[in-house]
Amino acid sequence: MNLGAIASTLRSRRFWVWQIGGVLIYAIPATFRIVTGNIHLPILSAFMPPWSTPFVPRNIVEKVLVNGFFPGGAGAVAGEIFYANSHGQPFSRKQKYLARLGGALLWTAGWSLFQLWGNLQNITGSYGGNLFESPLVFPLNFALASLSIFTPTVLGFIKTKLAHRLRRKKS
Repeated sequence: MNLGAIASTLRSRRFWVWQIGGVLIYAIPATFRIVTGNIHLPILSAFMPPWSTPFVPRNIVEKVLVNGFFPGGAGAVAGEIFYANSHGQPFSRKQKYLARLGGALLWTAGWSLFQLWGNLQNITGSYGGNLFESPLVFPLNFALASLSIFTPTVLGFIKTKLAHRLRRKKS
């Protein structure tokens, strides 16, 4: 284990922006449910599919959006930063996405263990259901984590386009 790479990763501003931002994005729907006692989010409930399975919840749109940032996106950025710090050299696009995949899967595994622990505690929310996800949803979480390796790239593209557009308007 490369302790220097871990220390450098923990000193990275980008690492903390993604960790804290991802947790905040993840917490918004959970907080709404706890505070209001309603499992349906005002905007995203309009996009709920009429069907539901134990493996794919009805809040699939919310799940895709939220998991793109935490734990998947945050883990992807952590994996990329750690890999860059541990190798100290420029790496290829393939290596970058493999590092992101490793980080996303590791973060999702850790979050799934926490979710499993919470689910086994059977802590109910104000809406009557368990506050934690069912273990039957974990495979979907890992599938979403494997897709969330592209979230930093997509957000970087959007940021670049917006910055370019704002610079053009000022000119």
